[in-house]
Amino acid sequence: MTIENLANLVAPELEKVNEKIIEASGNHVELIPTVAKYIISGGGKRVRPMFTLASAKMCGYQGNRHVNLAAAVEFMHTATLLHDDVVDESDKRRGRDTANNIWGNKPSVLVGDYLLGKAFQMMVADGSLEVLRILSDAAAHIAEGEVMQLSTTNNIETTLQQYIEVIDAKTASLFAAACEVGGAIVEDEAKSAALKEFGTNFGIAFQIIDDALDYSANPQKFGKTIGDDFREGKVTLPVIYAYERGGADDKNFWRNIIEEGAEIRESELNAAHKKIHDTGSFAATIEFAKNYGDKACKALNKFPDSEIKTAFFEIVDFCINRDF
Repeated sequence: MTIENLANLVAPELEKVNEKIIEASGNHVELIPTVAKYIISGGGKRVRPMFTLASAKMCGYQGNRHVNLAAAVEFMHTATLLHDDVVDESDKRRGRDTANNIWGNKPSVLVGDYLLGKAFQMMVADGSLEVLRILSDAAAHIAEGEVMQLSTTNNIETTLQQYIEVIDAKTASLFAAACEVGGAIVEDEAKSAALKEFGTNFGIAFQIIDDALDYSANPQKFGKTIGDDFREGKVTLPVIYAYERGGADDKNFWRNIIEEGAEIRESELNAAHKKIHDTGSFAATIEFAKNYGDKACKALNKFPDSEIKTAFFEIVDFCINRDF
């Protein structure tokens, strides 16, 4: 299963979204379009704007508002990538140098702010206070998640609940909003709520799998360096499980690495991989993500069967079963 079926079902609208993104990225300040176009063209699959387009179509929408809103969603996502790479001091994204690695932190943050501003201009132009509420709430929730993550980084005592709260805010909130506006533009509260539930649960599953892949994926397929979360001291679900399930020596290993900032070499990364797999923590992480995938699919039971609904199910399956 891949995302291709959904992409094909919204292909004409997605092309319009790409045109809108290119148009709206232009600016007389030369560095803005340079950085914006670099990060926007970085190989992303446009999953979030696809969700907006598909959600609107699944609700029977026939107009063009969903195109501008899908572009706004992608601008919000791109802004978070620029900011995340600065906060995480990342030098690679999807196999390419990050914008902050090329132009520096200040341009990256400021261009991210510009793209977020453009997103809000598109929301205001749409004219719906409900759409503005949904997407502005998501923007605030994303920032809240970034701040929450600061308190869990290098804290090996991070709980499962705290971890879920962080990824719900950082990742799931934009997936949820991207889907929810599809129902909002047809002014159907029940459909909006169902789509929000789908996006939330999909987003949580997506991030859990992403965190698991940091300890197992093929770097070329994954699109980022393996072990980045480990090196940055991020306490993700595989680590939470491995710490809970491990013996005294295991717990000392995680405390030494995560909290005390011990030097991380290839041998430490290999040891972390082994502890996660030997304790069954990797398998438990995947199983936990599957539960959220199931919840996402159940949320769509309110909709009649359709090609788009089937394609949504396929994306959930693809998310859970990405290459490890």
